[in-house]
Amino acid sequence: METGGLTAIDLVIWSGVAISLLGLLGLIWCIVKVARAKRARLPDDKMRAVLQSALPLNLGALFLAVIGLMMVIVGIFLT
Repeated sequence: METGGLTAIDLVIWSGVAISLLGLLGLIWCIVKVARAKRARLPDDKMRAVLQSALPLNLGALFLAVIGLMMVIVGIFLT
């Protein structure tokens, strides 16, 4: 029987959705950053610097997206 309020599992699901969206925004930001650098036709050493600065952000955003999706799946599984 539904009580109409948010349960703990609902909070896990919706926080997982928020974390996944944050990770997705980070991934999109990394794509835009690298695409701008590629379009600017930077020299090789500057392009490497841009790619090296985008890599940790890309991995962090991917980590957030995966953790958020795992939270959503666990929340749905426990419902």
